[in-house]
Amino acid sequence: MLTKSPIHPGKVAWTGENPGIYLKDTQDGPWTGLMCFFRIMYSEYGMGSGIVVLDEPGVARGYPEVANVCISDNEPLARYLINEFFSKFASFRVSPGIQAVAHLSMIECRREGSTLSTYSEIVRSRELEVVATWKKLGAPYAVDMPAENGPTKIHQMYSLLLDAGDGSVTINGRPLSGKVVQRDFAGTRKSTAFLAFSESWTRV
Repeated sequence: MLTKSPIHPGKVAWTGENPGIYLKDTQDGPWTGLMCFFRIMYSEYGMGSGIVVLDEPGVARGYPEVANVCISDNEPLARYLINEFFSKFASFRVSPGIQAVAHLSMIECRREGSTLSTYSEIVRSRELEVVATWKKLGAPYAVDMPAENGPTKIHQMYSLLLDAGDGSVTINGRPLSGKVVQRDFAGTRKSTAFLAFSESWTRV
């Protein structure tokens, strides 16, 4: 009897960290602020870190007119992630702002706090400082998302997630509008503020 190999036969697209904070004024309202952080350890575009922030998700304009922006240290990687992955995530897919983000060069990226309680990612360009903070972190849980249920439909996704009871994003000290709400995720209800570590996307 043949046994299934523990080695996935598909091509690994990327692996790393991909936490997010998605905000609304009300549970059933439109997205008022979106943030997606990434720290990539492997991809065909190399390594890199950065943050995508939509201060006005419903507006198809970028910085400096609107603070819809991506700050990164590897722009080709950032564009690849936005075009092939982030823009397909449920919250970003319905937000015109993701198609208009301006790309800024990162000069600093650091983390603070603890994944046991409160955790922050701080990303700076010469123009902007973005601080994303996750509070009231819960217990971690592992996810093995089959391609047919995922956003790209062609990648299996493995990740370790921690939901946050609260979260915030500031741009130069000014908070994005809205609050953390609930989202549908894999047949359950989860927070729209979450840490995602050890995340890998593999082509099926």
